[in-house]
Amino acid sequence: MTNIFSSAGPSAGLTGRVALVTGAGSGIGRACAVALAAAGALVHVVDVNGEAAGAVAQEVGGRPHVVDLADPDAIGGLPAAMDILVNSAGLQHVAPLTAFPPERFDLIQRVMVTAPFLLLRRTLPHMYAGGWGRVVNISSVHGVRASAYKSAYVAAKHGLEGLSKVTALEGAPYGVTSNCVGPGYVRTPLVEGQIRDQAAAHGISPGEVLSDVLLTRSAIKRLIEPEEVAAAALWLCGPHSGYLTGASLALDGGWGAS
Repeated sequence: MTNIFSSAGPSAGLTGRVALVTGAGSGIGRACAVALAAAGALVHVVDVNGEAAGAVAQEVGGRPHVVDLADPDAIGGLPAAMDILVNSAGLQHVAPLTAFPPERFDLIQRVMVTAPFLLLRRTLPHMYAGGWGRVVNISSVHGVRASAYKSAYVAAKHGLEGLSKVTALEGAPYGVTSNCVGPGYVRTPLVEGQIRDQAAAHGISPGEVLSDVLLTRSAIKRLIEPEEVAAAALWLCGPHSGYLTGASLALDGGWGAS
């Protein structure tokens, strides 16, 4: 019987593995691409921003793919022979339900739920055939809790959590695990944009937005860094996590405990 604890550490063992990371041009996706590459994986860097995808791919020795995940045909052009899939791409729009643009709601679902579904259909056969696979879905505290004015984002993250659990159940006989990582507010361009917008809207400083708006429900009063989220994603791909599947790993600073 193979000793899964014989490697140097939880990040070991990815040499020869191939990973695909969406939204990898910046933020959490970029951090995941960097971490997986450092652990030995060949990383396919997927992003709608071609310049960003190219820069990250060059940095990690990976392969860039400029793809609009809202376009199913574009997803169909991505390589399928993946051992690891990290669904990280996301976008946000803040508005009350009565004023939420339907086209924006639809776009967010297509990028954050339909695209992961299509990527799973594309990559799971290779994982099944090889008897090993890791699916990591970058969810959010909003995958299990709600905030007002974020109907599309909350709905999408809840959908991603459910999709991940179904993937776990179907993939288990083939050695494939599927888990979510659910961070609170991460220091990404998306969140920094929210901070600027809310500061302007409320006439307060960015620091006050952090303490009085974004982090009011978090016990740890700071943003989580993308590298911290990537470390959790990497651990889920390592030899010590093979029995963990269908779970949602909360990195919410104690938000869910309150």
